[in-house]
Amino acid sequence: MQRIIRWLLYATIPVAIALHFIHGHLVAEFVFACAAVLPLAAWIGVSTEQLAHRMGSTYGALFNATFGNFAEMVIAIFAIRAGLPGVVRASFTGSIVGNLLFVAGLSMLAGGWKHRTLKFNALAAESQAGQLILAVASFLVPALFFRSAASAHQPQLIHQVSVGTAIILIIVYILGLFFAFKTHKEQLSAVSEAPEMAAEDVWSLKRAIGLLVFASALMSVVAEGLVAAVGEAGKAWGMNEVFLGFVVLAIVGNAAEHSTAVMLAMRNQMDTALNISMQSSVQIALFVCPLLVFLSYPLGHPLDLLFTPFEMLAVGLCVAIFSYLVMDGETNWYEGIQLLAVYAIIAVALYFLPASPTPASH
Repeated sequence: MQRIIRWLLYATIPVAIALHFIHGHLVAEFVFACAAVLPLAAWIGVSTEQLAHRMGSTYGALFNATFGNFAEMVIAIFAIRAGLPGVVRASFTGSIVGNLLFVAGLSMLAGGWKHRTLKFNALAAESQAGQLILAVASFLVPALFFRSAASAHQPQLIHQVSVGTAIILIIVYILGLFFAFKTHKEQLSAVSEAPEMAAEDVWSLKRAIGLLVFASALMSVVAEGLVAAVGEAGKAWGMNEVFLGFVVLAIVGNAAEHSTAVMLAMRNQMDTALNISMQSSVQIALFVCPLLVFLSYPLGHPLDLLFTPFEMLAVGLCVAIFSYLVMDGETNWYEGIQLLAVYAIIAVALYFLPASPTPASH
């Protein structure tokens, strides 16, 4: 059954590309493009893991972290080019919330149901939770600045604050990598280590690089079609742009990581499963988001960090709940249910959220 599903997903790749180039039905193009992202993201993940294995633990972890959110980055770049800043910002916050509530919740539910209690390194979880609290602050400050009387009618000031914030976030992200991979590497090591890759599972360098380049090229084409059709799909299904970015695009872009984290939790490797969801959220907040602020300028559509009040509330709420649950270094399936319930409530509220023209206009 898994093989059939896998080949069906593979088949969506040429269909999505064909619909894009022949300018076919946009809603159908969006559906097939979403499905095509799943195997492409998996290919990128596998090839990245193979290359990281050759680099050693420290540089391999850094390489994995850099390419871990490649699918989201490509989709966001094309959305910026298309002049959809609201969708881009919503995909950022949606990825953070989705990783911390949806992915971690599913992992806790699946692993906890099988193993009753799952243990992990609380210090490592608290360290990354601290970085996420910084991300919440970085989302709040531009919004508060925008709503001040002096800056409400000067959008250029918002962009200047966003650029300054982006620089600080990237510096903190780099220092965080140094903290995790150098100065505190032993303290942040996993409670249950993942098994070493078997010799027969190691690919040749040529195969790993070839698949990474091939999948990345196809991802670029599919992402362009996905973004081109997202507006029409939203109209057809009655979805606002915040819901599309926050829920739909965030889940699609992180689907490969979702499945990996759940499978690891079921093998009682909760450290690695939590690290996938938390590191992905940290990377989006402190690296991908500020990096795209800089990339947006040569793309002709400068991106600011002015998020909607609901997005900021959702991120702050999920970081607070998640940080509280990981304080004791162990979890169970019922805590997973709680995280999933919060995510479902946020998703329902976003679906009925009225359009907010102010942030989306920048």
